[in-house]
Amino acid sequence: MVLLTRRTMQVVLQFHGDLTFFLPADSRRQPIRRPLHEKTSIKDVIEACGVPHTEVDLILCDGSPVEFSHQLTDDAEIDVYSPFGSPQEFAANQLQQRGITKFVADGHLGKVARNLRLLGLDVAYNATADDTALLEISAREKRALLTRDRRLLMHAIVRDGYCPRSDSPEEQTVEVIRRFNLHALLAPFSRCLTCNGTLEPVSKAEVLTRLEPLTKIYYQNFRHCMVCGKIYWAGSHFGKLQSRIRRIRNAVGSQRDTDN
Repeated sequence: MVLLTRRTMQVVLQFHGDLTFFLPADSRRQPIRRPLHEKTSIKDVIEACGVPHTEVDLILCDGSPVEFSHQLTDDAEIDVYSPFGSPQEFAANQLQQRGITKFVADGHLGKVARNLRLLGLDVAYNATADDTALLEISAREKRALLTRDRRLLMHAIVRDGYCPRSDSPEEQTVEVIRRFNLHALLAPFSRCLTCNGTLEPVSKAEVLTRLEPLTKIYYQNFRHCMVCGKIYWAGSHFGKLQSRIRRIRNAVGSQRDTDN
């Protein structure tokens, strides 16, 4: 009897742009070489290197674009690109959506959720939500998942998501706006910071009984949340919020200029 031995495949991966953020320190000297002993999806090989599929916008296998489901059956050279660095000649083969406007943020990104709501974006957030709840909300409501837990982004149920690279909430906010091309959709002071409901103008007479004495005297224009009823006005904190919005917009604008 002759025993046939399965040939080990050699796969060489090159991660481009900021995808190196996800690689272990000892793997950042690229290319990465991985042996495969059986047919394997290219998605599984990429995620085995630590890079979630939600961060991958283009995959070239031996120079040709492929989907996540592509099965590796022989030696291959693989180039992996993020949405920030995909070659324009392969624009038709991009794997990630742009222009997503609905998000769910995990409990560690509370300040990012608040910033995005401040800018008018729809962000579901519950500080106590566990992983199961986040995944269910993301799938059920078709929300992109924002988390720094890369393993959570690797769940097959997650279609869209992003892992902020920075440790700064303002910089993380800028990253999300850039990643999903949201700069033209920002509408500051149009969403409730507490519950995510939309804000609508309300007359002073309608909310007068709920106002503090000095607020009644010095302020005339009000908005209220259509969901939780919270009242908003341009109080002493308003200037700080405007400054934050200005910083975020300026950072987004300067990075767009750099990208172009």
